[in-house]
Amino acid sequence: MQRDIKKLISQMTLEEKAGMCSGLDFWHLKGVERLGVPSIMVTDGPHGLRKQEQKGDHVGIHDSVPATCFPTAAGLASSWNRELVEKVGTALGEECQAEGVSVLLGPGANIKRSPLCGRNFEYFSEDPYLSSEMAASHIKGVQSQGVGTSLKHFAANNQEHRRMSVDVIVDERTLREIYLSSFEGAVKKGKPWTVMCSYNKINGEYASENKNLLTEILRDEWGFEGFVVSDWGAVNERVKGLEAGLDLEMPSSFGVGDGKIVEAVKNGILPEEVLDRAVERILNIIFKVVDNRKENAAYDKHAHHQLAREVARECMVLLKNEDNILPLKKQGTVAIIGEFAKRPRYQGGGSSHVNPTILDDVYEEIRKSAGDNVNVTYAQGYSLEKDETNEGLLEEAKKAAVQADVAVIFAGLPDHYESEGYDRQHMRMPESHCALIEAIAQVQPNVVVVLSNGSPIEMSWIDKVKGVLEAYLAGQAMGGAVADLLFGDANPSGKLAETFPKELSHNPSYLNFPGEGDRVEYREGAFVGYRYYDKKNIEPLFPFGYGLSYTAFEYSDLNINKKEMLDTETVTVSVKVKNIGDMTGKEVVQLYVRDVESSVIRPEKELKGFEKVELKPGEEKTVVFELDKRAFAYYNTDIKDWHVETGEFEILIGKSSRDIVLKEKIVVKSTVTVKKPVHRNTLMGDLLSDPNLAPVIKEFMSRATQENSVISVPQDQEKPMDPIMMAIMRYTPLRAIVNFSRGAFTEEKMNELIQKLNEKLNG
Repeated sequence: MQRDIKKLISQMTLEEKAGMCSGLDFWHLKGVERLGVPSIMVTDGPHGLRKQEQKGDHVGIHDSVPATCFPTAAGLASSWNRELVEKVGTALGEECQAEGVSVLLGPGANIKRSPLCGRNFEYFSEDPYLSSEMAASHIKGVQSQGVGTSLKHFAANNQEHRRMSVDVIVDERTLREIYLSSFEGAVKKGKPWTVMCSYNKINGEYASENKNLLTEILRDEWGFEGFVVSDWGAVNERVKGLEAGLDLEMPSSFGVGDGKIVEAVKNGILPEEVLDRAVERILNIIFKVVDNRKENAAYDKHAHHQLAREVARECMVLLKNEDNILPLKKQGTVAIIGEFAKRPRYQGGGSSHVNPTILDDVYEEIRKSAGDNVNVTYAQGYSLEKDETNEGLLEEAKKAAVQADVAVIFAGLPDHYESEGYDRQHMRMPESHCALIEAIAQVQPNVVVVLSNGSPIEMSWIDKVKGVLEAYLAGQAMGGAVADLLFGDANPSGKLAETFPKELSHNPSYLNFPGEGDRVEYREGAFVGYRYYDKKNIEPLFPFGYGLSYTAFEYSDLNINKKEMLDTETVTVSVKVKNIGDMTGKEVVQLYVRDVESSVIRPEKELKGFEKVELKPGEEKTVVFELDKRAFAYYNTDIKDWHVETGEFEILIGKSSRDIVLKEKIVVKSTVTVKKPVHRNTLMGDLLSDPNLAPVIKEFMSRATQENSVISVPQDQEKPMDPIMMAIMRYTPLRAIVNFSRGAFTEEKMNELIQKLNEKLNG
């Protein structure tokens, strides 16, 4: 329906306009009844709707309406399946329509800087490309149902420790390449209706007041058209935030923020057109909601539960399968050990906590899948109420294990180990979980561990067990999905979306997380996750992109459709993948790019493409990728843009970041010349290495620095400089030549040379 939004705004009082820029209460936006502007509802829900009927809160204290609980983002990203994540989004959108929810607060696209971040389960990946692709798919799915999303938490919100006051100190290139890129792709491809700004400061300025972030980058550069909403309680100075591009304050400030806006407009501090612009953005979304509202909307909770099971299966990652212990045979005795089998950890804590419509009983689902020929027993093993080992429960578990053909241990991180609001202090599981695994492994040679956790853990026991299945926080259908995978009714296809280090000290942020006081420095720069482990040649416990299958895949015929390209062009890359095993399976084909030689520090490789393909036994498919400039570029802070250096690049095809199976080279030529003005402190080495400037400086200097000069340049242009002299001059600034020349190269001559070089540069 077409509306004259600007006319509508002109009919509002100043107070009504200011009121539109803050919430009515915890979950509702204000409306203007006399003008036909309705109030709409927003609510939490990256992996499941969390609609609260009565008392509202943002940390999951009060119950919410029943809704399907899907795997958290940590799991969803491990599927590496855009279509599947979009299906989840579509289901979430359907449930929002049924519950009258207009905007779903999510997904979270923050980067996993450290495995200790308490909210990592709610985020996708350590890699910005994978994160942005998953987020975009999630957004598309939700919004296909006429429900908005709120991409969060923008930006550099990578810890819970002092999250509302911490100042993130990060260099521009790192911010662009890692932390903003994760959002950039999601904004451009997914087109979220809203974006949620984070609590923290970035380089001294609150995200809620950062005009460069909220307006210049998000809107002007990336083309975002919706409204920006604060995280709940993230507003510092309301007027400053509004000027920066923060349109909506949530939750309600009960008139405080409104009053500040009204006063600022009346006093001439805030131009009214700034307020009008914010109101226009909010109204555009409100009416988009109205136009897309589905009357009498409903959803099939059982169908959504089945979808949750399908999704959970693809999210789980088979980390170890020694002697092909999995899938389990549907015969003999299987001991199920660990309280998680009866009281599963299937979701994270805090604002994303969902009240599930159905919850699988893990133990019962295993019994169903096992069939009548399997004797399934159970032992508690540990108490979730205490971290310490219970010797009685441990002995009971050992007896059950001895009497079985195989022991399946359910272990991981209890609820209180990771949540919104605080970070983990270490990467260890509870003592009782580790002791249980160690004890069972002593009496039973066939041990499989099923992990429930939101982020990486240390595995001191890894060499003592034959199988490890990383289930992450797999949602309400976790039990059925685990059973499907354990007994081979489905084939594991998940791949890690984050690196599992052997120990916490190996993590790149280790020395600088969570910072000191209200300041955290991202000193590792762009070397986050696998970028760091690759560059430092540190062997992780499990690398980024890793995951096993019950079948095997073979790669061949890597083809690049051109050997050279301009950075304004695209290149097509194709590779064949074949299932050489005897079970249908899905493989994630990963494409990385490596800059062979660069003048700037770059990672060994970066993920730039991936596709998940399903293959029957013996079946072969061709996977095709298209790469553009961004696949080869780094962010150049001098030109404030993405830049490709002319040279060779390797196209790497891998089964993980560490398992590269095919590679080919391509030459990419830059169409942009990076011009750095010459000045008195420009180094001679930089000038002599520039093919355009070198002849100018050689000819000039050969005349200006003759016999009485300490430094001399040969008059013959073809004659190479003395290597020792070249080494000395490489890091010598022009101004120093004045002193070294004994008067032959004066300040006047230096200024003349600088002028000539800059003329040549701009030529």
